[in-house]
Amino acid sequence: MIKRKLLLPPPGEETFFLWGPRQTGKSTLLRAAYPDAVWIDLLKAEEFRRYLDRPELLRQEFLTKKNPPFAVIDEVQKLPALLDEVHWLHENHQVHFALCGSSARKVRRGHANLLGGRAIRYEMFGFVAAELAPDFDLNRLLNHGYLPRIYLSQQPRRLLNAYVANYLKEEIAAEGLVRNLPLFSDFLNLAALSDTEQVNFSTIARDCGVSGQTVKEYFQILEDTLLGRWLPSFRKRPKRRVTASAKFYFSDVGVVNFLAKRGTLRQGGELFGKAFENWCFHELNTYNQYTEAYADFFYWRLAGGTEVDFIINDMELALEAKATAKVTQKHLKGLRSLLVDHPDVQRRLVVCCESKYRTTEDGIEIMPAEKFTELLWQGELF
Repeated sequence: MIKRKLLLPPPGEETFFLWGPRQTGKSTLLRAAYPDAVWIDLLKAEEFRRYLDRPELLRQEFLTKKNPPFAVIDEVQKLPALLDEVHWLHENHQVHFALCGSSARKVRRGHANLLGGRAIRYEMFGFVAAELAPDFDLNRLLNHGYLPRIYLSQQPRRLLNAYVANYLKEEIAAEGLVRNLPLFSDFLNLAALSDTEQVNFSTIARDCGVSGQTVKEYFQILEDTLLGRWLPSFRKRPKRRVTASAKFYFSDVGVVNFLAKRGTLRQGGELFGKAFENWCFHELNTYNQYTEAYADFFYWRLAGGTEVDFIINDMELALEAKATAKVTQKHLKGLRSLLVDHPDVQRRLVVCCESKYRTTEDGIEIMPAEKFTELLWQGELF
């Protein structure tokens, strides 16, 4: 079993939510961390029906025990009414729960307080390089994606097809998030083409035959169901006009590859470069969440097109993702232009596919992907 980097609290110490996209390994991690916990699996039809009809059964069952045990409720978003009982047990009898799910959207709509802020929030993602070391395989990650079962599979496309179909069925259709499922499916394919890019709502709306507002709502669904997230533009103290719109990143590059019909990615191609950028964001974001670094992420782009992929905090780190085996002067243009507007930037680096670490005469670090992940997970980048 591959050891995951997300550390959960000891049993009975906290009540917490564990959110994450489907198949990131949430249930597997919880079973390993809490082998003695009472397990309530709402994926089981009989379990779901029992609590659907009478959610108060949860309270009654726990109150019959002298020392109420720590409990895991899996797929909690399927039955938000249970949170009232969880809340009462937590407040009045100090019973602790691990509440696991793939989408907080339905929970927020039914119970906006999410236990009144009393529950800690954890988020889980697919594999990162530090979990796969020493067998980290960048090419496999960029082609298969980060979801454990699919990454380890020899036939990832078949599993990705099932994953997308299951997402549409369980997350979208079953929760009644959209009225027209085929239309949302078409939107997913088009949205995948915008991965790592500024999103043109008007173009996607025109291609889908819907309004721009509908497309914005669809992207909100992707965010709420943890299939992707936005990266805002850095707009503090601009000397020149900068882009204001955000970029969108899917949470798994394998899903993007499947939806965008990319085929096999090979180093040197444009699509390999886009997948490489998605992976860099995945590593940065996962590290930030797992270690509770609370860093803020942005990108920086001049109106003329010059860009730096990632800005961390207030110019603590500027990072470019370049999937090239030979970094040249053209790859450094964005970081050098950034220094003109923001001379206070503390560190500039290019993450790339070169084999050796080096530094340019003006202080830009050229860093192989393996070195990047090593320093990141050692806490030496931010």
